[in-house]
Amino acid sequence: MATKALFNTVVNWFIRQRIDQIQNFIDHPIETQKGVLFSQLFHAEDTEYGKKYGFNSVSSYQDFKNKVPIVTYEEIEPYIEKARQGQKDITWPGYIKHFAKSSGTTNAKSKFIPISAESLEYCHMKAGKDMVSIYANNHPENQLFNYKNLRLGGSSELYADFNTKFGDLSAILIDNLPFWVEITTTPSKKVSLMGEWESKLKAIISEVKNEDVGSILGVPSWMMVLLQRVIKETEINNISELWPNLEVFFHGGISFKPYREQYTQIIGKNINYYEIYNASEGFFGIQDRSNSDEMLLMLDYGIFYEFIPMDQFHLSNPKVVSLEGVEIGKNYAMVITTNGGLWRYLIGDTVVFTSISPFRIKITGRTKHYINAFGEELMITNVESALTKACEETNASISDFTGAPVFMKENEGGAHEWIFEFCQIPNDLERFIDAFDDHLKAINSDYEAKRYNNMTLKRPIVHIAKPNLFYCWLESKGKLGGQNKVPRLSNDREYIDPLLELNNKK
Repeated sequence: MATKALFNTVVNWFIRQRIDQIQNFIDHPIETQKGVLFSQLFHAEDTEYGKKYGFNSVSSYQDFKNKVPIVTYEEIEPYIEKARQGQKDITWPGYIKHFAKSSGTTNAKSKFIPISAESLEYCHMKAGKDMVSIYANNHPENQLFNYKNLRLGGSSELYADFNTKFGDLSAILIDNLPFWVEITTTPSKKVSLMGEWESKLKAIISEVKNEDVGSILGVPSWMMVLLQRVIKETEINNISELWPNLEVFFHGGISFKPYREQYTQIIGKNINYYEIYNASEGFFGIQDRSNSDEMLLMLDYGIFYEFIPMDQFHLSNPKVVSLEGVEIGKNYAMVITTNGGLWRYLIGDTVVFTSISPFRIKITGRTKHYINAFGEELMITNVESALTKACEETNASISDFTGAPVFMKENEGGAHEWIFEFCQIPNDLERFIDAFDDHLKAINSDYEAKRYNNMTLKRPIVHIAKPNLFYCWLESKGKLGGQNKVPRLSNDREYIDPLLELNNKK
C-alpha cells in the first residue's frame, strides 16, 4: 500500500505540472508553434536535407513555405532509405535507430517512418503521459493508478535491418517503455511483443483474465475482438463482471461511432471514452473533455502543423496555411514537420477545426479515402452520421463496412455499393437502405443533387456480409491487429471487389 501511495503522489505531482504546460500552449498557440518550427530548423540545418533547402537562411514562416516543398512519402523516401541504411545527418541530426513500418492501407507498399530519439521521447512517450494526465485532471476521483492498464498493439516483433530496427510503432514503444509503465500495464512485455495474432490473443487472454483492469487502450475494432474472446473464455455475461473497476477506454485509429453501442453492451456499464489521434508519423490530438468527440491539437510535441483546404487540394499550387489561417468548419488536409525528420510531409489525413480557442479538431477522413466518382464528395463523416441514424431507426448495429462506386454504363446511372457487417441486422433492410440514403441527402447537398431523379446516382446497393468477413479477409492478407483495417470509403473498387468475391463463396 505504501508503494501505491508513493506512486500516486508522484503521478499527481506530474499531472499538475503538465496541465500547467498544456494551458500555456493553449494560451499561446501561435508563439508555441513558431518556437517549434524554428527549433526544428536550427537542429536540422546541417543535415543533408537542411543544406539542400537552406534551413539556416529561413527567417520567417513565409521563407519556410518558399524554400521547402510539400512532399509525399514517395518523394521523401530516398532520404529515409539512406537513414535506414545507417547514414547519419540525412533529414534529422545523428543516426535514426528505429523505423515504424506502416502500410497506411491493407495492401499498399510499406512505409518506413523514422522515429528519432527526440520524437520517441518528446512526442510519442510524452503523449502517452498526457493522455493519462488529461483524463486524471478531468476525473479527480479516478482510481486509474490502483489498477492495470490493458494495452493492445498490433504485430509487435522488431526486426533488424542494416544498423537499424523496424516494426510496428507499438513494438518500438513497448521496447522502450520505462520500468514503471511495465509495472502498471498488462499483458506483459513478452506477450505484447509476440507476432502471430491468434497465438498472441490466446496468451493475452491467459494473462489479463486474472488481472484487475482499470483502463484499456487500443483500436476499437481489435479491442472488440479481444473483449469478445475474453467473455467467451471466462463464460461471463459482460466485461464488468470480470473487471468491475474498469473506468475508461482510450481509443484511436478508426472512428468510434459505429462501435459505441456495442461497447456499452459488451462492457455492461457506463465508462468513460477518450479519443486519441496518433500515427506512426506522430501523436497529434487528445480528447481533453469528457463526453466530447473533439480533440485538443497538441502543439508542443515537436510537430509544426500546416493545412491545405480540401477544395484546393488537387490544385498544382494550393493555398497552405499555418494555425493562424485556419477556419472553423472547413475541411483540411494536414501537413506536418516533425522532430523525426519529416519536412512538410503530407500525412494523408483530413481534419476539421471545431474550435480555434483552443485549437480542437475532428478527423474527417483520408485524402484518398472518399467517394467522388460523380462529384458527390462523400466523406466518411457523412457516411457515419447517416449510418448512425439509419441504425437507430431500424434497430440495427454495424461492426464494419466499406463502400465504393459502381460506374455508369451506357445510359445507366452510377451508384454506391456497400458491404455492411451487422452485429444486429435491421428489422427491415429496405427501410434501412432508404433511411441511409435519405440521411446522406440531408447531410450532403452534392450527394442529394446527384441522386435527383436517379439521373446520376441510383439508390445505394447494399450487401450483408457474412459473419467475420472483414476479419477473414484481413487474416488472408496477414494484416490482423494493430492499425490494420479495410478503408471504409474508396474511390475505386480495389477493396470491395475481393470482399464481395469472398462473401459470395460458399
